[in-house]
Amino acid sequence: MSTIRIATNFNIELEFEAAPFHRRLFAWALDLIVQVFYLIIATKFINLLARRMSYNEDAAYNLWAVSLFLMLPFFLYHVASEITLNGQSIGKKIMDIRVVNEKGGKASISQYIIRWLIKTSDYTALLIILYAPYAMSNGIMVYWAIIGSLALLIVDIFLTVGSKKSQRLGDILAHTILIRATQKDTIEDTVFLSVAADYKPMFPQVMQLRDRDINSLKSILDVAKKNHNHVLAERASDRIKAHLHIESSLAPFNFLEVLLKDYNYLVSQ
Repeated sequence: MSTIRIATNFNIELEFEAAPFHRRLFAWALDLIVQVFYLIIATKFINLLARRMSYNEDAAYNLWAVSLFLMLPFFLYHVASEITLNGQSIGKKIMDIRVVNEKGGKASISQYIIRWLIKTSDYTALLIILYAPYAMSNGIMVYWAIIGSLALLIVDIFLTVGSKKSQRLGDILAHTILIRATQKDTIEDTVFLSVAADYKPMFPQVMQLRDRDINSLKSILDVAKKNHNHVLAERASDRIKAHLHIESSLAPFNFLEVLLKDYNYLVSQ
């Protein structure tokens, strides 16, 4: 099992189980089957539509537009599924792997798009499926396009197997990694909280606390929420208010959550 270690802003080192190469390979193959199956259905529909249309210039443009529209799901499959399914496609979901950013959190839409744009394995498979049988008859350009795609695919394989974080070229440029989806210890389980860019901290005194104090605060808040223990939350709130000389009328749970958001915002500045 390959392990990826990530140091967070909170002096906490997280360990992730990298997605094994065979799982990535099978996930890619399953996704390719889904894509090819769709391509076959779309092609049959286009051919059926072409046989029923009259042959004129307007009909040709309409058929071209319909064909282009029907091909979009094939090309957008990976990026659309990863954005909507939290870093997973059908193949990744079956193989229990998913895409996250290099900090262990949810990847951004731009990161999904970058890794999708540099997905050489799909381009290679598509070129081979569509053009390999005609490479010799269609000229040298198609032949070299297939050879170039295969070379990039080999580079991706070497990077995935040999890089420290098991990243292919698209992952390196997008700053993403693939991990086992069964991973329980993610950055969301630590003091990480997502805050808006325009967030306004209420209690800057929180920066007087040490990292281990913040970690303890997050643990107390989690336990108090899980057990609906208002006494525990109130006790923690009172101690922190006394220690940091804070006066606040916020309810204990709200106060502790605001402190964590303040800390996340301030530590990232």
